[in-house]
Amino acid sequence: MLVAGIKSRPVYKGFEIDPHARRHLFVLEGEGALALLDRLSGGPADVLAKTEVLYAPSASKGHGREEALMALGAKDVWMAPTIPVLLNRFNVMLQTAHMGLRIYIAGTEGFIGQAMKVAMDHGVDFNSLVTEHRGSAARRVQCVHCKGITENVTVSPFICSHCGLPLLVRDHYSRRLAAFQGVNIDAEEPGTAPPPEELFP
Repeated sequence: MLVAGIKSRPVYKGFEIDPHARRHLFVLEGEGALALLDRLSGGPADVLAKTEVLYAPSASKGHGREEALMALGAKDVWMAPTIPVLLNRFNVMLQTAHMGLRIYIAGTEGFIGQAMKVAMDHGVDFNSLVTEHRGSAARRVQCVHCKGITENVTVSPFICSHCGLPLLVRDHYSRRLAAFQGVNIDAEEPGTAPPPEELFP
């Protein structure tokens, strides 16, 4: 049911540490912590001295990632209780950011999109953001009919949590909304929607 080759589909190339950056800011959620730990555990002291971390454990509590991040040796590690709190802190930090800052974002697709939107709202080119997908493939989906956004969608079609329409989850992605698009799958023949299929576990 998904259409291949849609150009707006995000591509996450993975973390490559920029050796020329004056400052490194890692914005992480859940299993996204592993993207940083895999690259910088035991890493160069000069890089860690310029590294700041914002982390929201999300559903990953109890896995020891918080302790591993704290033990990394970064200049600063800040734990957020929720993703909205983390994104607010990120927004405030970017208000006083200077040239030479490299931003790295890792976690679920919905989180990456929301963090990228915060950065782009401050004029950061999305091509300069270093991203890595970790964790669930669940999607953040906007209903094109009522404009409501549903988080953590794992099946298609699914019932819009706002207007109740059965929506086909498309691969079309909006960076402005940080969401995939969902369209009514049985608009011409109501009641004929196929059963949900798990596509984004």
